[in-house]
Amino acid sequence: MDIKGSTNIVGLIGHPVEHSFSPPMHNAAFKALGMDYAYVAFDVDPLNLKSAIDGAKSLNIRGFNVTIPHKIDVMKHLDEIDEVAALIGAVNTIDFKDIKGYNTDGIGAVKAIEEVTSIKNRNVVVAGAGGASRAISFYIAKYGADSLTILNRNVEKADNLANDVSSSNLINDVKSDSMSEINSHVADADILIDTTPVGMHPNVDVEPIVLADNMHDDLVVFDAVYNPNDTVLIKEAVKAGAKPVYGIKMLLYQGAESFRIWTGRDAPVDVMEDALRKTLGL
Repeated sequence: MDIKGSTNIVGLIGHPVEHSFSPPMHNAAFKALGMDYAYVAFDVDPLNLKSAIDGAKSLNIRGFNVTIPHKIDVMKHLDEIDEVAALIGAVNTIDFKDIKGYNTDGIGAVKAIEEVTSIKNRNVVVAGAGGASRAISFYIAKYGADSLTILNRNVEKADNLANDVSSSNLINDVKSDSMSEINSHVADADILIDTTPVGMHPNVDVEPIVLADNMHDDLVVFDAVYNPNDTVLIKEAVKAGAKPVYGIKMLLYQGAESFRIWTGRDAPVDVMEDALRKTLGL
């Protein structure tokens, strides 16, 4: 990487950040397009979040990705919030041209799924009711799903998220239920989205949220976990003859959308995916 006085800086803020796969992905994209940009990761303690944003403005940093634990708190330090990010209540991308916050997690998920099937007019089941589920659920609604069912062990959290999505008027049919009822909901689903950490490294041999015997071969199964690539749920989907969608694709497309926001250019998705796969050892 050739760093010059003219190099534009973008990066990631979080705490911790050393596990991030974003720097190699974005820097490969900038290199492929011959762009004078560099992507770096900044470990920002929550107590220093405001000063980090103020400092980024002063240093003419072009953009940030935002990860745990800053996605919510960072919003109060921005001048503007994208409409869907405001509905989600979390920001994962900042464009310093106008100090505006976006959330590209949901669009990353829907673009990954739409490589396999359209979301429009589909019956979608989302497992989990945390931050990832919230981002994905609003975009599933925005992209025209026919129905959305949110499942969680804590049913109250599922109820609250379902009510929030319903209140957005992006979709009419939104339900919630206990995770223990997942098999009955999957039987009638077109798309299953797992936003829980089940199967994430190092706990790779746990029981998946659904077994192959309870899937059907028309089902599309997306697991937001990308380490490992072949999660226990994805393995069950393949065994059932269902259509798998890998978590690496969400990481890829959310990054590509951030790239577009910062630079105004379409990201070289193939280059970014290749860099991700090399980083993950795939």
